[in-house]
Amino acid sequence: MFQGNSYASSPKLSICPTITKRNSFGYSVRMLSLVGLPEFAYNILKVRMEGHFAMADNITFPTPREHVLTSGNTTIGVIPEICLITHFQTGPWQVLYRPMQTGNVKRWGLPLMIPNFSRLNNGTFQEIGTRLPIHGFGRILPWTTIEQDQTHIVIQLSNSKATFQEYPYEFTFIVNISVEEETLTYALTMENHSNENMPIAPGFHPYFTVAQSEKKNVTVEGLPEFAATAFDWVDHIPDNPYPFPHQVTVQVPESGTLIVKELPQKGLYALANMQVWSEPPSKPDHDFICFEPTVNSEDALNRPADRLNIEQHSARQIVLQLHANPL
Repeated sequence: MFQGNSYASSPKLSICPTITKRNSFGYSVRMLSLVGLPEFAYNILKVRMEGHFAMADNITFPTPREHVLTSGNTTIGVIPEICLITHFQTGPWQVLYRPMQTGNVKRWGLPLMIPNFSRLNNGTFQEIGTRLPIHGFGRILPWTTIEQDQTHIVIQLSNSKATFQEYPYEFTFIVNISVEEETLTYALTMENHSNENMPIAPGFHPYFTVAQSEKKNVTVEGLPEFAATAFDWVDHIPDNPYPFPHQVTVQVPESGTLIVKELPQKGLYALANMQVWSEPPSKPDHDFICFEPTVNSEDALNRPADRLNIEQHSARQIVLQLHANPL
């Protein structure tokens, strides 16, 4: 366990693109510059970016890094080290988008955004006066596999020297991903081991496969303020928050029916927002629509009424379920 006052201050993290080269896995890697990182964190991130944050030549499912879960006609792929669900398929329907042409890990599957969804105002966690990256550090730092079999995998991320500089809480995040026929269940447990309350505002960022030509034909039950026909999906594309009623049903043309649902824990719901977003066809990865269930909208971590505040030495769990019935 790390003590809250045991870390000296250090330079801030700055990440920016620099060069492109081949890594030892035969992938073409867009290397990043890590300015101001302590050596401990730099070495972790350098290994991870060379192995995973890459532009892959061939990511046909399953790659060597993907742990595969199966049940009946349903298959799930997970890269546990980066807490990324890479594949969800029921029958012939590939529910989650897979960037076959680019291998762009930032446009792939279902990543977890933790401790914050989206951007913070001025990039700053205001109560602490530190900076957190867009969508948090959970998709950057390495997770550890706790248990796994053919139907589930459990991974975890705990506080470290690298996290404490920007998010000074003692925590363990535990993710349990499981499969049943036509169903993916994602249980996120957030344990606060600190002697103070821990603010947090995570979210889920699924990229659902939808062909560009079919985006305007998608119908959604449960988001009355959203209509796919209100956008041309070329120059006018949604990037909007909508109230999430804890279940929405999405009809994807030529594919099937998708239900995105939060399961209450001890009678409580945590996800109040659904962000809808996509990319224009000018981008190499664009055949998807994101329906993102989050604790709340952008900058929620800086709004006490809109975030979760986990009491000291306690935990909170969020359970998201995806049910996909193919045509």
